[in-house]
Amino acid sequence: MTIKAPQIAEVLGGAKALKTQVHSVNDLREVVEAGLPIESLGIVVRRVVTNSRAAAELTQRMIPRSSLKRIKKRLNARQSERLERLARMTALAEEVWEDAELAHEFLTSPQPQLGNARPVDLARSDLGTRQVEQLLSRIEYSLPA
Repeated sequence: MTIKAPQIAEVLGGAKALKTQVHSVNDLREVVEAGLPIESLGIVVRRVVTNSRAAAELTQRMIPRSSLKRIKKRLNARQSERLERLARMTALAEEVWEDAELAHEFLTSPQPQLGNARPVDLARSDLGTRQVEQLLSRIEYSLPA
């Protein structure tokens, strides 16, 4: 199960926020390597969590407050990769659950199959993201966890 780059770009704010159309993984890679716009952070966070306290907490988990204060327009490559992982995970969860509320509940709730970690917390690392993607794949195809 693969999420298409345009779906991930849409979670990141689409052409309006990214200032370009994303048609392929190569396009997405180039946008991420160039640094995602700071506004994409808020767009993704608001898509994943609904209340302001949870949004502030998730924002700080993605990018520490001290780093966030120094960002003017664009995230650096490492921060952009972290945000892309959360956007990819969100797009995948929305596709699997076919319901935004159920997807967001999954993303923000402790999951026993992930050692009781919340999927949003695992987006900080590539390995954690892979764990969540594998779990979503098993859910999608009704495979035992």
